Amino acid sequence: MIAARGLTRSFGGRTVVENVSFEVGRSEIVALLGPNGAGKTTTMRMLAGLIAPTRGTVSISGIELSRGTGSDLRQRIGFLTEAPGLWDRLTVRENLTVYADLFGLSPAAPTIDQILDTFGLTKHAGTRAAELSKGTRQKVALGRALVHEPDVLLLDEPTSGLDPEVTRSVRHLLDERRAKGCAILLSTHNLQEAERQADRIAVLHRRLLALDTPARLRGRLMTGRIVIRIAGDASKWVGTIVPFGEPVQAEGAWLTITLTDAERATPLMVKALVTAGADVLEVRPEQPALEDIYLHLVGEHP
Repeated sequence: MIAARGLTRSFGGRTVVENVSFEVGRSEIVALLGPNGAGKTTTMRMLAGLIAPTRGTVSISGIELSRGTGSDLRQRIGFLTEAPGLWDRLTVRENLTVYADLFGLSPAAPTIDQILDTFGLTKHAGTRAAELSKGTRQKVALGRALVHEPDVLLLDEPTSGLDPEVTRSVRHLLDERRAKGCAILLSTHNLQEAERQADRIAVLHRRLLALDTPARLRGRLMTGRIVIRIAGDASKWVGTIVPFGEPVQAEGAWLTITLTDAERATPLMVKALVTAGADVLEVRPEQPALEDIYLHLVGEHP
């Protein structure tokens, strides 16, 4: 749906995004992770057509974003910027109405009413933006990005400043948009949110360091450690599994062991435990947290 090819952006003599290429497909959510200053916002601004890349291209459904096509293609994009950028002297309804008019919605009132209801903004409809809390301003900005039901959503920290209940409603809303075919790129520092919602995760630190599913990213740091839960005190079974690998650790009902060839050794080890009389309740590979993977990737490319 939306594709970046060799995106590079320099400011003066400093390159903040370098040769970044990726795609976000129809009905897909990609989470963009990276430390502060990694180029996430610059990348999203290039994808939205707000700034031109120094080199590289952006295309939507195979059509390159350019001066000639930009006006039409931007109609298909909903962009939530890092700063909401509302008109402070306008009310919530007026802010949404201006954007609805810009995108040619007619009649706009039913759509605006739906957005106000979805984000719990109906009671604030007549309030000027300058009088809103940070979280409420964020909800208005997100509603504004959705007012024209775009094919592509570019969301920079969409749940920043939102309480848990509204954050959950935003997740449900994005799931609905994905189900309707929307391509969604969201930048976030919330790793738990990224893992919960994204189909794929992109790690950016000037360059694109990784782009894959959470499960495959975890696979990069698999340690060969196997975790076993046994009924009762696990320490009595340490001797049974020592021949299969080391080190072995026991804590409460849990055993952990590092295997050189986990695929071959795990069934043999479980069989040995059962034969010895252990009640095995669970066996699984120890998986690194997404945070560990993220820190590993960013640490390799300072």
